[in-house]
Amino acid sequence: MPILSLQNISKRFGAVQALSGVSFDVPQGAIYGILGPNGSGKTTLLGIVTDILKADTGSFTLFDKTPTARERRQIGTLLETPNFYHYLSGYKNLEISAAIKQRGKNDIARVLELCGLTARQHAAFKTYSLGMKQRLAIAAVMLGDPDVLILDEPTNGLDPAGIAEVRELIKNLAQAGKTIILASHLLDEVEKVCTHVAILRMGKLLRSGSVDVVISRHDYLELSAADNEALSAALQAYPGCTSAQQNGHLVVAVFSAPPDAAQVNSYLAGKGIWLQHLQLRKKSLEKAFLEITNDPA
Repeated sequence: MPILSLQNISKRFGAVQALSGVSFDVPQGAIYGILGPNGSGKTTLLGIVTDILKADTGSFTLFDKTPTARERRQIGTLLETPNFYHYLSGYKNLEISAAIKQRGKNDIARVLELCGLTARQHAAFKTYSLGMKQRLAIAAVMLGDPDVLILDEPTNGLDPAGIAEVRELIKNLAQAGKTIILASHLLDEVEKVCTHVAILRMGKLLRSGSVDVVISRHDYLELSAADNEALSAALQAYPGCTSAQQNGHLVVAVFSAPPDAAQVNSYLAGKGIWLQHLQLRKKSLEKAFLEITNDPA
């Protein structure tokens, strides 16, 4: 049973089609990234799921049910930075958040421990680092122990240390059994944190599924020989080689599965082609993403 199932969600703002027939499922226990550049529809989609916005067409289910207030109480959301009081301590700020959410104060100690803030709980919020401030925001989301967390750009504006802190926290929460849905425009964040991803461009869903499948980054080979034309022709006949193109003084060979460099070398030697250069490389994440987002299909 998927935690969240979207069916043909569409939303228009005047002349702008923010979302167009978006459908995908979020499995239980996943860290599900909604990836796309600014203006791709990520925040609009999260707004619909959290009942801030209404879809023009389409529907969705939460916990295999049409969402009601009961289902939504099982979701913690962080769509913008909370307005914490800078002169109050982290603990006092969470007391206010608990009162607003009608969650009770008895959960504060637990979420502070989860977010690694117990030692600094009585320090003023203004003394916190950027990462600590964001972890306190996630602690506020965790009040009441929701099963699902929805986070919009959770590392936006953080320094490298803060990004690492928040990433580690998200992983720990997922290991504790939470399902996490996060929107991001950062490829690196999705690769390092997420198990699944949906890629949006201009309101349209391009691909969705596990990160390894959706953002495929098969290894490729760089090769050279005395006769690169003969090398290219031989590689194109190699089982699993999808392309072999000359790039300057090198031939770049792409395969449908990660290639075994030693086997390729042996195969070419059997064809009378002796290599002067052989290097196994991995397609960059940026290149894999651009291939998806620039695909006219």
